[in-house]
Amino acid sequence: MDARLNLFGNPVAGTFFKYLNSAGKAVSDSTLPAATQELVKIRASQINGCGFCTDMHTKDAAHAGETAQRLHLVAAWREATVFTDAERAALELTEQGTRIADAAGGVTDEAWANAAKHYDDDQLAALVSLIALINAYNRVNVIVRQPAGDYQPGQFG
Repeated sequence: MDARLNLFGNPVAGTFFKYLNSAGKAVSDSTLPAATQELVKIRASQINGCGFCTDMHTKDAAHAGETAQRLHLVAAWREATVFTDAERAALELTEQGTRIADAAGGVTDEAWANAAKHYDDDQLAALVSLIALINAYNRVNVIVRQPAGDYQPGQFG
């Protein structure tokens, strides 16, 4: 399968991704735990059906030492016992922030309060920014049908 548009060879897409990547650096440099960041990226990518990002972030997480058990259970995090309360709060915020159109009220006060119990303001800002960022990446890749499966950890950085 080929992508509808070569995002990696297009100058407009290249400039766009340069700015997205710069925004992402603010998140990756934050105190939001790296494992949580990968879980958030994986869960949003699963919800959005972005194979490219799901492939990338599961491989990056495994490369960074994440266990196969946790990676296999991200989609079923509510029933899984392998996630911390903080990670569960981040995953709930991710799901609600990704599925905004599915709920008239957007993110619930309960989901926000639960996340705020586990993360300080800077970490919450990083978490919100990350949810928005991965959703942007997902949408670009889904729109152009970016193929998944060939990503190698560290390929883009």
